[in-house]
Amino acid sequence: MKWEEFLKEFSDRPLFHSSMLRIFDDAPVHIEVQLSRWSRAGKLCRIRRGWYLIEEPYRARDVSEAVIANMVVQPSYLSLEWALGFYGLIPEAVFNPTSITTARGIEFTAKGRRYFYHHVQPTFFAGYEKIERGSDVFIIAGPEKALLDKMYIATRIGKFSTDWLKGLRLQNMNILDEDKLRSWAVLVSKPGFAAAVDTAAAYIRENREGQE
Repeated sequence: MKWEEFLKEFSDRPLFHSSMLRIFDDAPVHIEVQLSRWSRAGKLCRIRRGWYLIEEPYRARDVSEAVIANMVVQPSYLSLEWALGFYGLIPEAVFNPTSITTARGIEFTAKGRRYFYHHVQPTFFAGYEKIERGSDVFIIAGPEKALLDKMYIATRIGKFSTDWLKGLRLQNMNILDEDKLRSWAVLVSKPGFAAAVDTAAAYIRENREGQE
């Protein structure tokens, strides 16, 4: 497998897993050696566990942190702080992607960003949608589910309270639909979560009027 042959196949899909290189005739061990060489030469960036990104200027298009977050750990969807920032529900954009997964929670660093994955039960792995932004397509929680995921984790570690909600500095709350908030909440049988949702719904009703 030569660099030119590889680029012909992958320059337009620069985020790839080493298993995708089976289209070439090389033995797996030879492919791994070549990937290591190209990584040391600065042509590839190893993301995590067999996932690589073709470096500039060799790739035909860029890949966002959102796509990397989705692809490298599956199943997963973007949520929590990153999604709240994406929707403008908190004042700041979030640099490090935060995701939900049914796999074990992990974190890793790649391309200068820290990627966080929080575990939830399979029954709560819902409320996400596919979004297109330029050439990127990624999966992200809806606004209500992003907030609920944040609340789910806070209640799990005993941190949820009205003061905790205030600490999020929520804004643009007019985009939040209380019916959707409650529809996803019924997926959780965790004691105290229903009360937390009631608290959040009341807080949103009381505070969004001045934001409309």
